[in-house]
Amino acid sequence: MLPAPGATARRLPQAVLALVGIALFLGFLALGTWQVQRRTWKLTLMERVEQRVHAAPTPSPTSQDWPGVNAADHEYLPVTLHGQWLGDKTVLTQAVTELGAGFWVMTPLQQDDGSQVLVNRGFVPQDQRAQWLAAPPPTSVPGSTTVQGLLRMTEPGGGFLRSNDPVQQRWYSRDVAAIGQALKLPQAAPFFVDAGLPGPTGTATDSAAPDSKWPRAGMTVVRFHNSHLVYALTWYGLALMVAGAGWYVARYERRLRGLAGHTTTSDDHPSP
Repeated sequence: MLPAPGATARRLPQAVLALVGIALFLGFLALGTWQVQRRTWKLTLMERVEQRVHAAPTPSPTSQDWPGVNAADHEYLPVTLHGQWLGDKTVLTQAVTELGAGFWVMTPLQQDDGSQVLVNRGFVPQDQRAQWLAAPPPTSVPGSTTVQGLLRMTEPGGGFLRSNDPVQQRWYSRDVAAIGQALKLPQAAPFFVDAGLPGPTGTATDSAAPDSKWPRAGMTVVRFHNSHLVYALTWYGLALMVAGAGWYVARYERRLRGLAGHTTTSDDHPSP
């Protein structure tokens, strides 16, 4: 007995649909597993950074070590800097903190080896922008100074959905390379330092004018975006939906074949 013409015509689309379903199921499953692995990596990184941020400060990487500085090994590393402030080269970068909207005060520190490290001296409110751009307050008493803080990686491009505009002195991120170029720093480090250390014992030794509460140092927020579990559950849920849809389609096709077979049998054995 030959198969019904309609059944033969349906086989090719059904095979294609089955292959697409299998590919989707395996793809969603792989993406979910990848997010689980990413979550494990992120939790390990968070634990490592939490231990690092409370460690004793170490000397800042020298210019010979700069090529090896990376986020995985150096982000939020407590460091100590020695040098002289270049107060006339201060810039302000956009900031949003627990104190509200304002700016980070970024001033280069000239080190003894001739290199410069941009230091985020702290936060100032928005109404102080004109004052700091016109004539930044004195950094401290003249001479060499020591700053302790957390090493941070550069933030290239911009932020707040805007691009940095050096000509207009509009900085929306702490882009070390761009700021160094705008300030004509000949040997700027590829990272910056947030003045101030977490905990009651760690503060920047010299971050603002002696009689002023601004800029406010020590406001670094150690935070990691970790939504990998949500992503993993989403991908696994989609894989489960594909599997459920495949089971439903297979059950439906099986019922159709059963009905077709029953109809064929009835036609082959007509009633007397």
